[in-house]
Amino acid sequence: MSYDQVIITVDDSSTMRRIIKNTLQKLGFSNVLEAGNGIEALEQMSKSKIDIIITDWNMPEMDGLTYVKTVRAKDQYKDTPILMITTEAAKDDILTALKSGVNNYVVKPFTPETLQEKVFKLLGIE
Repeated sequence: MSYDQVIITVDDSSTMRRIIKNTLQKLGFSNVLEAGNGIEALEQMSKSKIDIIITDWNMPEMDGLTYVKTVRAKDQYKDTPILMITTEAAKDDILTALKSGVNNYVVKPFTPETLQEKVFKLLGIE
């Protein structure tokens, strides 16, 4: 199965980006963009139409929450699904992320099955 959705994965860890990208490619997503922080991600998004955003919380220059709020403030991205993958596991942190505009949340470490389930759900893939 192959999918044509464009996914951007935003994380300051190149290793984590590679893990996410490899997992998504195994699931059939060939269009996976990468960014090291929110500023880089916004630059990428100005050049490509993004179907789903996967972002970390803790990043330099522009953290995940600021990035999510910035994205949500733009009309063209107000409905774009956002999945946050982070080490922040406290209930208050999850609520803060959801209130900021995150659609779903995965705590690191995660399994490929968890990533698949969340991404497919956000994209409406059965």
